[in-house]
Amino acid sequence: MQFFEQIAKELSIAPGQAKAVAELLDEGATIPFIARYRKEAHGSLDEVAVAAVRDRLTQLRELETRRQAILASLTERELLTDDLRNSVITADTMTALEDVYLPYRPKRRTRATMAREKGLEPLALNLLEQTPALAPEEAAKPFVDAEKGVESVEAVLAGARDIIAEIASEHGAARAAMREFFARKAVAASSVAKGKEEEGAKFRDYFDWQENAAKAAGHRLLAMLRGETEGFLTLHFLPEAEAAQTLFRGMFVKNSSPAGQQVREAVDDGYKRLLAPSLETELRATLRKKAESEAIAVFAKNLRQLLLASPLGQKRVLAIDPGFRTGCKVVCLDAQGALLHHDLIHILSDGQQKDAGEKIRKLAAAYKAEAIAIGNGTAGRETETLVRVLQLSLPVLVVSESGASVYSASETARREFPDLDLTVRGAVSIGRRLMDPLAELVKIDPKAIGVGQYQHDVDQTDLKKSLDDVVESCVNAVGVEVNTASVELLTHVSGLGPALAKSVVAYREANGPFALRKDLKKVPRLGPKAFEQAAGFLRIHGGTNPLDASAVHPESYGIVKAMAKDLGCSVPDLLANGETRRGIKPEAYVTETVGLPTLRDILAELEKPGRDPRQAYEAFAFAEGVTRIEDLEAGMRLPGIVTNVTNFGAFVDIGVHQDGLVHISQLADSFVSDPHTVVTVQQKVSVTVLEVDAARKRISLSMRKNPADAPARQQAGGHSRDQAHGQPRGNTHGQARRPDAGERKPSRENRPQPGNEKRQERQKPEQGHRPFQDMLSKFGKK
Repeated sequence: MQFFEQIAKELSIAPGQAKAVAELLDEGATIPFIARYRKEAHGSLDEVAVAAVRDRLTQLRELETRRQAILASLTERELLTDDLRNSVITADTMTALEDVYLPYRPKRRTRATMAREKGLEPLALNLLEQTPALAPEEAAKPFVDAEKGVESVEAVLAGARDIIAEIASEHGAARAAMREFFARKAVAASSVAKGKEEEGAKFRDYFDWQENAAKAAGHRLLAMLRGETEGFLTLHFLPEAEAAQTLFRGMFVKNSSPAGQQVREAVDDGYKRLLAPSLETELRATLRKKAESEAIAVFAKNLRQLLLASPLGQKRVLAIDPGFRTGCKVVCLDAQGALLHHDLIHILSDGQQKDAGEKIRKLAAAYKAEAIAIGNGTAGRETETLVRVLQLSLPVLVVSESGASVYSASETARREFPDLDLTVRGAVSIGRRLMDPLAELVKIDPKAIGVGQYQHDVDQTDLKKSLDDVVESCVNAVGVEVNTASVELLTHVSGLGPALAKSVVAYREANGPFALRKDLKKVPRLGPKAFEQAAGFLRIHGGTNPLDASAVHPESYGIVKAMAKDLGCSVPDLLANGETRRGIKPEAYVTETVGLPTLRDILAELEKPGRDPRQAYEAFAFAEGVTRIEDLEAGMRLPGIVTNVTNFGAFVDIGVHQDGLVHISQLADSFVSDPHTVVTVQQKVSVTVLEVDAARKRISLSMRKNPADAPARQQAGGHSRDQAHGQPRGNTHGQARRPDAGERKPSRENRPQPGNEKRQERQKPEQGHRPFQDMLSKFGKK
């Protein structure tokens, strides 16, 4: 029960809630299922809280597993005392546990190990007492033994100091205190690797850089770490040496006696040679983990917003993947996204444009298109202009191409369209993304969609876990039509996974559409548990049972039937008649297993069966006549679509093939600490052009009513500027890109090193305001 109490305290929930979630997870329940259909068990925790319980439970179980392994090791080697056992049992973090175990951990032969083998430990312990009358040289003489390799008093004392250095560096309380000091005072100091100035130019802003490590923005840390990994930077995380050594000495040196001098020398050596490198490695890992967590969280937020973007719905679509040299690929899709026809048009010359226009007009009429989707890549605006001139009385909609090329070359696309060119597959993906972004984007690795920051630098296992959680959450929040869903979409349904998803599709293809949810039980290997977890999230529209088109779980069908019976009507009548539903008293149907939370969910679902939580689609168009970066002028007010949100602002597509940056200081008329509270991916916004550098493809934008009046805190201080470096570039549509790593900081003093006791007092660099365009230049394509 200790886990549940600890989790409850940390997450501000009741122990019973933590216990209920843990039990459901251990039974194989998924987070969407637990949050949606087991509210009575855990007190209506949402998905975020359920996931937090899962993650903390995993950490604590890993801690306990390690604890038991340590106890077993100590017992086997007959080292386990009552005090040591208690220390191991009470260690409440992995770090604290490893600190307790460190002196007893089997280790390679160290200088201290060899000194102990020579019998010098008694002398080391004697010196540690620091008795004023003790004469170290006299005390060392009995330990001189040429056969053991200690031929002089100085050799004896050196060996004793090695033992003291190791004892000090492995002392649990001392390590904890020094670890806390490192966490507060360490400086992230970066310098250029020797001879790498030219080759590593993209990291030039970190060639001479330092700042307090605890306050360093995550994106800067990841940029420096990348530079170090690529061999262009040398990076350290160390506090000022003299201050650190003074603190460490104070924990062991009792006086200035001769023995005390020996201990001081040993402790200083222990800090420089053993403790500082160890704690620097720990701090580096901690800082990296924190920075990666921030980057992953940003990616997850952006991905959720993109997946839940408004769908056009089941409409017949003519989709175009634009291009100049190779032409524009045109496809015609039916309302379910099936490919009916594909063609090719060219738009380079006036004659080609005329022919292209006629072909589009004929195809739109022949296949009864209800909307036209145009990719936002190369030639996108030119193609859009061509189509709008035709005045077809159809909505002409620009669609993001991010990831479309990845899909077109994927196994999924090859399996569906084995005989089609990659570009035709890409056009199909563009059209389908307009119809249902979620259903199409699940076919693509989230990392290829382009809404992350430093996604290649973070722990890929953690990133995948987080993004998988987001995809699973979104898919199940929307629900899946089982008779039309792809294997990729079904894979993310609660309780299914890749194997069962393939089985569902294979059964559907062999036996025709499912008429009832319960028919899913006929699918090979889809057992009771999988059905329980999946059924509520699968929809069957137009089937035998109208409840199968809703989010009401089959386990609750009996309740709905009872409601209908009590009101003297059928279930279809209950669904159709709102006046009848208003007569239902949910309290009358409460049982030991079904409470008011579930009953209220049922009534809400009866009100709007199978409702889609995504917002209705709103048509959008870029400004006419503004298709190239050269068309932009400062002061222009333009419509745009947010393509990426980062910690320092948002990138916005304004239809010129290069995204502009709305810096955090220009997002709103008031101070903004987190851009995600102001804008979301795919949000339609109105922006003002601040500055344009056409040659370098730099565009700075503002969403403020008066862009010149940026909030004082963000205009003058380090807050906004510090968050504006080393982040993803704005999209150059139609091109692959990777985040840059640049950022500039005033010159620093010499990098702190262990043992560097003489250094000038560091002066805090003056925080002068830099031109916004200079800052923006760090993110564009070079």
